[in-house]
Amino acid sequence: MSFKRFDPEDFLVSSDSITSTLWSNGVPTLSTFFTSSLQQASSAGNYYASVYNTSSNEQEIQFDIVYCDSQGSGSTWFNQIVDFASPTKTMYGQYRALILEDENANFIFGKGNNVITGSYFWVLSIERARYKQSLFPGSLNLTLLGPNSEIINLTDDSQDNPVNTFIGSSRVYQLISGSNGTAGSLLNSGYVPGSGSYGLVFPDLGTIILNPFALSQSLELFPSRSNNSDGGNNGRLFTAISGGASFALNSEETITSDYVFVRARNSEFNYSENPSFISGSTGEVIYDNFINAPQTYITTVGMYNDSNELLAVAKLSRPLLKDFTKEALIRVKLDF
Repeated sequence: MSFKRFDPEDFLVSSDSITSTLWSNGVPTLSTFFTSSLQQASSAGNYYASVYNTSSNEQEIQFDIVYCDSQGSGSTWFNQIVDFASPTKTMYGQYRALILEDENANFIFGKGNNVITGSYFWVLSIERARYKQSLFPGSLNLTLLGPNSEIINLTDDSQDNPVNTFIGSSRVYQLISGSNGTAGSLLNSGYVPGSGSYGLVFPDLGTIILNPFALSQSLELFPSRSNNSDGGNNGRLFTAISGGASFALNSEETITSDYVFVRARNSEFNYSENPSFISGSTGEVIYDNFINAPQTYITTVGMYNDSNELLAVAKLSRPLLKDFTKEALIRVKLDF
């Protein structure tokens, strides 16, 4: 067995972005939407509504709809003697902690001079099993249908604003009217005058927040904010999504590869300790013509640490002939 220490230039780290469909069964656009009466009737139904791709036994959760309200409106209170403590207030606190990372911060929709502070909103939480590392910016295309047959197409603004911005430690894009990551016009920001953007998109969290102030002007879609009463707000948004019948979204994953270049110079790795090459009893080369003109076949590359512990093994697809007249360069790719 022969050993050779790697040089620094023998290592190279590379990253590639891999995209794929997000919804179950590789469907690029979700066009049918179903909810579960069992889930809605359970205690979980007070907090969110799970949306499925089919009503058959093979149904899988695609995303959840959540209504959040800082005042606790739109749902029944936990305890009738404790005002405004309700599931909608609990969910608002959870998303505030997850996204804003500050109990005193507020959700703000829009940029520049066209912004609005939102104390209540809808959330689309993509099922974690549906995507790999994050949502793919520019792939979001969501169609909503209003109660009076109004239609709006929503996307993120990743193409119009390619520089990453953050809220807390989370990457964020504005949700705008348009398609494929752009409003489609330099004269149109995709915002609603006086109401900011249609929401916020957090690709690394798999979370989309919808701004009811903007939606109410375009679709007349507005949540019920009654006190100590179920406003059915999750169902309101579900009706708008199922009526639009088109929700396209892709997944993104960054694959980091470590390339190791194994170099066998013409003077290296020409002899072998294999019993077919060298005598195990005398240590002599069995065939005299292999003394000055040896031939070996490289079949495996083993990578060791300084303690001679085997860390990784690379197998060649076929044996590689090696002698004093040949050099070999073997590229090993490690994905992680």
